[in-house]
Amino acid sequence: MRMSVRMLTVLATTGALAAGTAVVANSAPQHRGDDNEIHNVIYLLGDGMSRSHVAAGRERFYGATGRLNMEKLPNYGAVSTYAVEKDSDQPALVTDSASSATAWSSGVKTYNAALGVDAYEKRVATLMEQAHQAGFATGNVSTAEITDATPAAQFSHALLRGCQGPVYSDASCLPRKADGTFEDKPADQTMITPIAEQIARNGTADVILGGGLARFEPDDQKALQAQGYQVLGSFGDPSLPAQTAASQRVATKDDLANVKRGKVVGLFNRGNLTVENAKAKLPADAPQKQEPTLAEMTQKSISLLSNRSRKGFLLQVEGAQIDKRSHANDAAQTLDEVKAFDDAVKAAVDFAKKDGHTLVIVTADHECAGFNIIEKGSFTNAEAAAPPANTDAGNPANNSTPSRSSSANVKDPARSSGIVNGAGANDPKNFGPATFRTPDDAADVKDGSPEASLWLAYLSGNHTGADVPLYAYGPGGKRFAVSQNNTDLYSKMYRSLFGRAPQAH
Repeated sequence: MRMSVRMLTVLATTGALAAGTAVVANSAPQHRGDDNEIHNVIYLLGDGMSRSHVAAGRERFYGATGRLNMEKLPNYGAVSTYAVEKDSDQPALVTDSASSATAWSSGVKTYNAALGVDAYEKRVATLMEQAHQAGFATGNVSTAEITDATPAAQFSHALLRGCQGPVYSDASCLPRKADGTFEDKPADQTMITPIAEQIARNGTADVILGGGLARFEPDDQKALQAQGYQVLGSFGDPSLPAQTAASQRVATKDDLANVKRGKVVGLFNRGNLTVENAKAKLPADAPQKQEPTLAEMTQKSISLLSNRSRKGFLLQVEGAQIDKRSHANDAAQTLDEVKAFDDAVKAAVDFAKKDGHTLVIVTADHECAGFNIIEKGSFTNAEAAAPPANTDAGNPANNSTPSRSSSANVKDPARSSGIVNGAGANDPKNFGPATFRTPDDAADVKDGSPEASLWLAYLSGNHTGADVPLYAYGPGGKRFAVSQNNTDLYSKMYRSLFGRAPQAH
């Protein structure tokens, strides 16, 4: 069952200032009002996007000498992404989206799966909460479920990212102890309240666009409407014990186009939004064709937010499917999601160029799957009968042990039956690379052929600890043109909005 109505009413009225919780740096700072400085911050996040994702997207769509929109931005930096182990400051070198999103939204390192709490389960304020309290307009956009880790980190607090809703369960919402039993429920019940319920009641974001309708129920729609939100579509039938695809109606891009002003919630799929590669192959009357693109959601959010507050706005935009399709090792879908994200970057930068007071930041939360570009005609270690040779004929002191011969480093036919989007497409065990034509290739070259110049491979189906790129445009953009930690992004965005450093957590 869901949390009680009485408890939810308390959560709605206390929000981020809940009595007895250690919400630090939560005093609402005031914007400095300098017309020559930053009024708006647009933070765009390509989930799972590495420098190799960017390079592959560039080569696929614009050729070797072309550039993505993000690559045209004048300031370039890098971001380290490690998390920490629970109840400690011991680094966990590979982060998940929840701990990484907490780092830039709240400025603290935390354990994987945590949202809006530090490594010791202490609740921390988010930048979006602080901006909202200070009178800025706020928006949160994603191609994932809006309750998923990256968007959730800006407007919820949860001990586990899986506590999304629509119903509560210990397994989803409470961490386990070393003996396998669940931790005691915390005094601050917000942190085990399903994320969907928190979003529907705390009013932190004025514009909420994405997927995840199945996470919400009719009482959530009622709570949103009571706060003045326009709810596109329908969250379901309150007479039913559980909602289904038949009882709920997803929002459509036509619904969104008809919104002219005010606070709005639009959920365009019951799960994640449809990837662009799959959407393009569907018939014209398929319901997925009524999902807006990330660029369209970004443009509409900017329009609504820029007319909502004289102070300015904070908007977070996530291209979530770069990560999700990298987990799946589907290079074709991954590439199209990089392009769709880059189109959203253009929408943000076009506004910023006209406005003159908008800082645009483009980065990622972590790298996903060891995505990389390999030499045309070569093969990966995953396809090989044995790894590469490790001897140095000119200097035996450099040899590794045990010794490996170059003669064994050949493709194993049991592990590679050809290019995965070509000759080996029907083999589910195939480790072969995917190949894609680029604008530099001859007109008759096809995707999936050996002649295609872009050869792509994955290291794994999981995240890696690689640093990620960052691009920035607008006033204050030079601050980001360095090698930095992901927690630094919070303090830099805070300073951009409020003109001073945040208080220490």
